[in-house]
Amino acid sequence: MDSMRKFLVTVFLAALPAFADDSTKLEVRVTTESGHPIENASVVIKFTGSAKVKPNPKFRKEWDVKSNQEGSVKLPGIQKGPILIQIRADNYQTFGQVFEVEEDERLITIKLKPPQAQYSAHDKEK
Repeated sequence: MDSMRKFLVTVFLAALPAFADDSTKLEVRVTTESGHPIENASVVIKFTGSAKVKPNPKFRKEWDVKSNQEGSVKLPGIQKGPILIQIRADNYQTFGQVFEVEEDERLITIKLKPPQAQYSAHDKEK
C-alpha cells in the first residue's frame, strides 16, 4: 500500500501545473493627467489571447464597466495574458492599448488627456 500511496502523490504533484491558477486580480484606475480620478468613465476590457496564450473557457473574455468615484474598476479574476483596455470619458481623448498581464495582482493607471483642438479647412478661409 505504501508504493500505491507514493504513486498517487507523484501523479497528483505532476498534475499540479495543469491546475495552477492562471488568473489575476486587475484594477484599472482612470485619472486626469494631474492624477484626479475620473468617475463614470466607460472601461472596456477584452482578453485578446495570443499564439502562446489561448483563451481559457472558465474566464469571461470581455467586460464593459464604469469607473467608480475613485476612478477605479476592479475585476477579481481574469485570465493572465494580453488584454486590451479601451476607455471613453466625456471631455477626454479616447484611450486604447494592449497590456501583457502576468502578475497575480495588477494595477494599471490610465491618465486621460483633454481633447485636442479641432481644426477645419474652413478655418483657413476666415
